Amino acid sequence: MPDEPKTLDPAARPAGSTAAAGDVGATAASVPAASVPAATPLGASAPGASAKAGGTAAADPPAPAPALRWTLGLVTVGLVLAALNLRPAITSLGALLEDVSADLHMSGSLAGVLTSVPPLCFAVFGITAPRLARRFGPAAVVCAGMAAIFAGLVLRSFATGTPAFLAASALALMGIAVSNILMPVIVKRYFPDRVGSMTGLYSMALALGTSLAAAATVPVTAALGGDWRLGLGIWAVLAALAVLPWLPLVRDRALTTATPPGAPAASASASASAGAAPTGGSGPVASAVAPRVGRSPTAWALAVFFGLQATGAYITMGWMPQIFRDAGVSASTAGVLLAVTMVMGVPLAFVIPRLASRMRTQGPIVVALGLCGLTGYTGLFLAPAGGAWAWAVLLGISNCAFPLALTMIGMRSRTGVGVVRLSAFAQSVGYLISIPGPLLVGVLYQHSGGWGLPIALMGGLMIPQMIVGTLAGRDRTVEDEC
Repeated sequence: MPDEPKTLDPAARPAGSTAAAGDVGATAASVPAASVPAATPLGASAPGASAKAGGTAAADPPAPAPALRWTLGLVTVGLVLAALNLRPAITSLGALLEDVSADLHMSGSLAGVLTSVPPLCFAVFGITAPRLARRFGPAAVVCAGMAAIFAGLVLRSFATGTPAFLAASALALMGIAVSNILMPVIVKRYFPDRVGSMTGLYSMALALGTSLAAAATVPVTAALGGDWRLGLGIWAVLAALAVLPWLPLVRDRALTTATPPGAPAASASASASAGAAPTGGSGPVASAVAPRVGRSPTAWALAVFFGLQATGAYITMGWMPQIFRDAGVSASTAGVLLAVTMVMGVPLAFVIPRLASRMRTQGPIVVALGLCGLTGYTGLFLAPAGGAWAWAVLLGISNCAFPLALTMIGMRSRTGVGVVRLSAFAQSVGYLISIPGPLLVGVLYQHSGGWGLPIALMGGLMIPQMIVGTLAGRDRTVEDEC
């Protein structure tokens, strides 16, 4: 199948014009440059952008218009605020899980089900993200996702029983699910020449939101009178703020790299002549032949890698505070230890994607992170309280497989449409794989009476994670395999 996207109007590209390099990732060397239309990076000028009707081009391309810079700045703010909201609904619950379980009369197995709800919702609702993005545009879907997070967190704080609590949590997680899928798509759409750095930026914000919720939930709850409902509901304020920057962008329905609303007409014509259909506020979505990622071995390796790292992450977020509390650590210190684990991702989530984007293969990074996880789980098994701070740091480093997986999603496809498909496939299948993990940990804990077997399970999963991650990190794209 073709490797490169086609425009809605092939006639829009003059005969004999050359293509501009738009997407991150090199085009196949065997394809002549003149025959491959590529989208123009946002904020950059395409060949012919300043060409006049008589065919004379200016020597220096014009600088991006103020409206374009404003749009890109707004998207950057939106990405950061959205990323800050992608985990507090989960890690805030982990810090108060014992209080919630006691108040709602949950057994250990039912609490394990509760910790399995996030990956289940991510898998189920994440599948809908590509269709919603095609229909409404990725920015509008992310905006709706932030609104769903806000509504779910507010409703959860008023839940009086387990069913209502799960339903409200599912609403918030639905918003997180579609936003999870579309974050790489937004980056590829607006920043095709800065995939590594922008992925690092929102991954760093995601880690910051995760650690902030883990560290602050218990003391904030105590300051509000000790009611867990207020401690969980307070995070709705952050979600409400995240809705605002996406509102001006909801009419931009394009999935592929093209000129955003507010760009000058010259840039729009440049995109058209470079092979990308210009998109206006509610104009048509530029189409491309989407790869059948289910036929790609790399896509499957990436999905399994994503699933195994998600398993470890959600076990950590859901159960690690309880592991430390059962080892004699106080509730507040256990929350801080979880925050330490999460905060390790703040600097590393920015560094790792940038490093990965400069490497032809990402296998060495996968192995290094896996070895940190093995060491952390071994220490947690042997001396959970004695070396608690060291194990928290090592597990935090290991959890940075998440931004690495997001970066590889952007690198394993050459087109914007391909990234949509690959992101939805890898994350949906991956989250399905991760569902049994937290539940199995809860069952093992309840029936064995200790944390030995659950921790052995967590450590054992590091081995296949390193294997499939190395396969997913090979220098190839899904378009080459399907």
